[in-house]
Amino acid sequence: MENSEGQKVIVIGGITGGIGSELANSLKVAGHTVLGFARGDSEVPDYETVDATDPDALAEYFTEVSSEYGRIDAYVHAIGSIYLKPAHLTPPADFESTILQNLSSAFFALRAVTKIMQKQGSGSCLFFSTAAAQTGLANHEAIAAAKGGIEAMVRSAAATYAPRGLRINAIAPTLTDTPLAKPIIGSEQALAISKRMHPLGEIAHPDQVASLAQWLISDSAQLVTGQTFVLDGGLSTIVPKPRA
Repeated sequence: MENSEGQKVIVIGGITGGIGSELANSLKVAGHTVLGFARGDSEVPDYETVDATDPDALAEYFTEVSSEYGRIDAYVHAIGSIYLKPAHLTPPADFESTILQNLSSAFFALRAVTKIMQKQGSGSCLFFSTAAAQTGLANHEAIAAAKGGIEAMVRSAAATYAPRGLRINAIAPTLTDTPLAKPIIGSEQALAISKRMHPLGEIAHPDQVASLAQWLISDSAQLVTGQTFVLDGGLSTIVPKPRA
């Protein structure tokens, strides 16, 4: 059970990434028990190396966490990739890899952690989509397909597990200033171009995404499920008046 002070046991997949690490730090400051895994080696205590594309490895990891800590109150799947090529230039192997890293890994994690959360009668899962699944952006066919699948999965899973006390949501951020995005925004010119694409003139920052994520897995959002929250500076919904 969650303790009397409202502290939770929270697992983050991709905990060493830009968004995952920012969220982990914020949750620790709030007094929660934060655990996680990443695909690469980490020297940080409580972080393990787990291949998110291996369903058996994921299931084993979640079972171990549940056994040691007694429960898993929330799981955040901050795992994914960026792939930008038009469909006709995307090799089938690259498409399959994009689906595996993004959509398949999310499904494998959902499958494993909901088995545990159902027995508890409560829990929250949070996944990450992309603004490119909300609006048509050139050269995003593969990643939009993968992330769009996550949004559909979230809605269906929310319906499945609501009677069991589980909440399932997603965040769809725009391009975010993380190490993963450095190949796209590595130069001042490229960053300026990316910012101009957004009505508010800015791309996202990890702390902004982490703040929304922290709220979504908190008790304050206990009536929120089956939703995808878009954090994109207006990119997917508005066409502002041209600046003078």
